Amino acid sequence: MSETPQILSARPAMTAALMAKTGLDQDRIVSLVHRFYDKVRADPVLGPIFAERIRDWGPHLERMVAFWSSVALMTGQYHGAPVPAHQTLPVNWDHFERWLELFRETAGETCPPAGAAHVIERAERIARSLHFAVQDHAGAARGSVPVL
Repeated sequence: MSETPQILSARPAMTAALMAKTGLDQDRIVSLVHRFYDKVRADPVLGPIFAERIRDWGPHLERMVAFWSSVALMTGQYHGAPVPAHQTLPVNWDHFERWLELFRETAGETCPPAGAAHVIERAERIARSLHFAVQDHAGAARGSVPVL
C-alpha cells in the first residue's frame, strides 16, 4: 500500500483547502512542472532562451516545483525573487504568449479542470507581471518611462 506524501506547508489549513478545491497536490505540481519544461526546452522559440541560461536542469526544476507549489497551493516552499531573474531577458509579449500557450496546454493535460483553471489564472497574472518588469527595465535602460 502506497502512502500519499505529505506536502510541507507553512500554511497547512490553506493548502488543504486549495487541494480539496482544485484537485491539485504535490505530485500533480511535479508532473505539471516537469512536462511543461520538457515542452519549453523543445520549443523553437523558448528553448534557446532557456538553454542559454540554464545549464543544470535538476536544481531549476526543483526550484520551479517549489515556486508552483507556493503559487498554486500556498505552501510557502519557494523563497526567491523571480522579477530580477527575468527582467533582463531578451523577450517581448510574444515570448510570454508562447510560454502561456505551452503552460495552458500542459495544465490541461496534467491537472483536473478546476486545478488547470487555478494554475492557468495564476500563470496569466505572472506573465503579465513579468512582462511589465521586462518593459520597465528596458525603459529604464533607455532612459525613458514606459507607457502603460
